[in-house]
Amino acid sequence: MPVIQYREALNQALREEMQRDPDIFLMGEEVGAYDGAFKVSKGLLKEFGPKRVVDSPISELGFVGLGIGAAMVGLHPCIEVMTWNFAILAMDQIVNNAAKLRYMSGGQLTCPIVFRGPTGAGQQLSSQHSQMLEAQYAYFPGLTVVTPGTPRDAKGLLKSALRSKDPVIFMESEILYGLKGEVEDGELLIPLGQAEVKREGTDVTVVCWHRMVHPALEAAEKLAAEGLSVEVVDLRTVRPLDTETVLRSVRKTNRCVVVEEAWHIASVGATVVDIVQREAFDDLDAPVVRVNSKDVPMPYNKNLESLYAPSADDVIRAAKQVAYRD
Repeated sequence: MPVIQYREALNQALREEMQRDPDIFLMGEEVGAYDGAFKVSKGLLKEFGPKRVVDSPISELGFVGLGIGAAMVGLHPCIEVMTWNFAILAMDQIVNNAAKLRYMSGGQLTCPIVFRGPTGAGQQLSSQHSQMLEAQYAYFPGLTVVTPGTPRDAKGLLKSALRSKDPVIFMESEILYGLKGEVEDGELLIPLGQAEVKREGTDVTVVCWHRMVHPALEAAEKLAAEGLSVEVVDLRTVRPLDTETVLRSVRKTNRCVVVEEAWHIASVGATVVDIVQREAFDDLDAPVVRVNSKDVPMPYNKNLESLYAPSADDVIRAAKQVAYRD
């Protein structure tokens, strides 16, 4: 099976879907002549031309709104935001128009559009460029929010997102763009809203998504050597949230740790804990433990940055806590 980078998997998904559907076009800052700020759109301008790969001005509210208008009249835009931190400026268009058009029109209007780009930490990008913002969009009915953590998921989920008839928020990771992983040749479609058990286990369930899949898997590998079997559940999509897979795992292991790069207040992790403790309370042998980023803005200093987000060691401590091994 071919081994490719996360960015290459996204590039393959874009290319294949643009070849399949002439209504799909890509628009955003530097997606064309520069081949993308993170080279996700490399070669697409040359292949599809300037009508389907469109460099936009530095005006998120403007080009996001333009994309929504194009979706309303029958096209299928893929709008790249250089970072979801910048897309805060476009929230009015995304949540008051894209998310609500089908509902407010009684189904007469649809908005088939994908908004994609990196969220969460980069590397020494400091407070204004490092926020994990999936909960911000998962709050709103009408949006699907996707958080792929591997190259295979990045490709399969983006292809499915580009076939959706409703708006999809597709949140990548700048740190993961260079990550390599196996991605099979041929058609790869991963259903939206379906979690995956990335590692089977019997003693502790670790629920994670996006970049946190990797410290969770690292922790599971280290704990296995100590005789603690950890099951890693990758949500992959945080709205809709696959509660069935999460609850099935918790009812097997009787313990749960939730790991997220985001802050702990009003986060997706808080919702996961709410679901687990309401729906599987009698199955729990320990309170659910959450592992979050530190409750401060991202520091610029490299040493402090390394302490900000959850690490494998943090996950190990949490898993031992719920297993009463600490």
